[in-house]
Amino acid sequence: MGRLTLSGRGRRRLLGGHPWVYADDVTESEAEPGELVCVHGPDGSLLGHGLYSSRSRIALRLVTRRSEAPGREFWASRVEQALALRASAGLLDPRDACRLISGDADGFPGLVVDRYADALVFQSGCQGSDRMVELVLELLTERLPFPVGAALERSDASVRAHEALEPRVRWLRGERSEPFEVHEAARPGRPALVYEVSLTEGHKTGHYLDQRENRAHAARHARGARVLDAFSYDGLFGIRAALEGAREVLALDQSQEALERAARNAERNGVAGALRTRRANAMHELRALGQAGERFDLVVCDPPAFARKKSELEGALRGYRELNRRALELVAPGGLLVSCSCSHNVDRLSFRAALGAAAFAAGREARIVDFTGAGEDHPVLATLPESEYLKCAFVRVGS
Repeated sequence: MGRLTLSGRGRRRLLGGHPWVYADDVTESEAEPGELVCVHGPDGSLLGHGLYSSRSRIALRLVTRRSEAPGREFWASRVEQALALRASAGLLDPRDACRLISGDADGFPGLVVDRYADALVFQSGCQGSDRMVELVLELLTERLPFPVGAALERSDASVRAHEALEPRVRWLRGERSEPFEVHEAARPGRPALVYEVSLTEGHKTGHYLDQRENRAHAARHARGARVLDAFSYDGLFGIRAALEGAREVLALDQSQEALERAARNAERNGVAGALRTRRANAMHELRALGQAGERFDLVVCDPPAFARKKSELEGALRGYRELNRRALELVAPGGLLVSCSCSHNVDRLSFRAALGAAAFAAGREARIVDFTGAGEDHPVLATLPESEYLKCAFVRVGS
């Protein structure tokens, strides 16, 4: 096992509760890239164990503060805790989908595992998590309440470049023909939903599981409504709205493939007559719709991340202000805007401020009536604010 020695500042950071230490605060390292290491303070005291990165600015991701080195039973316990959380949320139906492992928040730094029915999709973002994929697959296979039929690694996110890691896409077990179908189970007051996923080609691990609860929340305001679903991807915000009685849904996206998938999803759910799709740059189309005098009772804006690094923050905030100004101008008086940001580097206060500036610029009275994040299967570690990324504002718009 490797060994890291921290500076006084690095030790204070860990003792303050944060699990990450930056490379500038490592004074000595005797470890291989991605190795599990014992972590010591400048006085030699043992501070715990973590995963080491030789190339990232984040040199250490702490795993445990205990003196005992983590072994197989330690990781098995972490898997059991993660599965128990999903089971308590009712997310382990064999035909449904959810996030099983959510990185640092579940105690597996850099590692995400999403489940689509009996297929698992792994995504590793750091040197340490690259070493853990096979073990976690083995542990999940042993402990899930249904057999694992297939497992795919989709470690192809751009964040791997920070760790000097090449993209890695491979089937770990079995394969699945595509499109792959998921059945989101019905809940009280919420109808079932069926949708297709491309495990190998879809965004992220194939789908945006983090918006599950926000889609249902937005749909509760959709009965009899005219709905605009901007940046619609596979159309599930709009389809959820149609299932709840929306009279018309317009889905906007730049990807023709995504819009075709949205149309097929609408057919699967018996709401094809309510959904129209339009291939367009959503930002440009919002302006055109406003100029044409169009109004909607419910507008959903769920764009891709505007700020993938801190240097892009100011430009991202300008983008959110302009996007939401255009969206607010399209909301009929008394209607609702559902505005989302998945940018890690835009915090809640900054996003709220951008919404306020957008409302002022649009000359619209706007009240945030709810402000949510990702679902229960995407927890946020209290000592790691960086593990929160999704913001979703529900804004009631006046005159």
